Amino acid sequence: MDARQSLADSFEENRRALLGLSYRMLGSHEEAEDAVQETWLRLDRADATAVRNLPGWLRTVTSRVCLDMLRSRHGGREECWDGDPASATVATSESGPEHEVLEAEAVGLALLVVLNTLSPAERVSFVLHDMFGVPFDEIGAILDRSEATVKKLASRARHKVRAPRERHLVEVNQHREVVAAFQAAACTGDTHIIASRLAPDVVRRADAAALPSGRPARVHGAGSVAHEISRFGSAARHSEPALIDGRVGLLVAPGGRLRLAVCFSIEDGLVKEYELVADPDRLRRLCIRLLPGR
Repeated sequence: MDARQSLADSFEENRRALLGLSYRMLGSHEEAEDAVQETWLRLDRADATAVRNLPGWLRTVTSRVCLDMLRSRHGGREECWDGDPASATVATSESGPEHEVLEAEAVGLALLVVLNTLSPAERVSFVLHDMFGVPFDEIGAILDRSEATVKKLASRARHKVRAPRERHLVEVNQHREVVAAFQAAACTGDTHIIASRLAPDVVRRADAAALPSGRPARVHGAGSVAHEISRFGSAARHSEPALIDGRVGLLVAPGGRLRLAVCFSIEDGLVKEYELVADPDRLRRLCIRLLPGR
């Protein structure tokens, strides 16, 4: 076996880990693959005999590639969405064993949404340290920052990602159960099951961007709301729970890109009111955190 083939085999042994790292950094299967491919090209051009710790070298190079991609993305405009948020689904065009690996690692879409709110340096620091256990001094070398600065970046990112210990944690957990029951009921399409999760005088509100033409901005009463959910609530199967402005809600985020937020008001174990938010400006203003325990 020649040296290049041996190097290629060693790289393939690390591909899964590099894809997992890149996906958390970038939140995109396609971009993760691009980052890993660029890492291979750099390895192929490097003096491999000087690499003492190949997995560490590959992780460092992949992280730097992802950082450059994040910085490039950060300076550009976010892609537009002109579809119907109510029918948004997780993209299924990407397939194959490598995508299955990433899906099997169960990187939550809610986590990807929150990671997208971080600066490139914050995201790299958080992902490498909190998710992969990389020491701060090694991250500092990747970011060209001091160890103390990297610790601050990771701490700041942690604060943005994870909800603080809530004094009303019991209420949050109760509301999480109510929202989960609502989500499960919506997936059945059965109006009677859906209505059982709603207060009799429930109100559904929505901004214009959340609705296709012809649907009302406000629907009142358990029967009417349940009927609408049975017809248009298919996106519930692709939603994930998160804290939205301090309350338990649902996110629809194909590929980690936030398209729709469902904000709830809950009373006596039932949904009293909920709002569909899809306007890009409103979505950007939402404070989204992972639920405690995530």
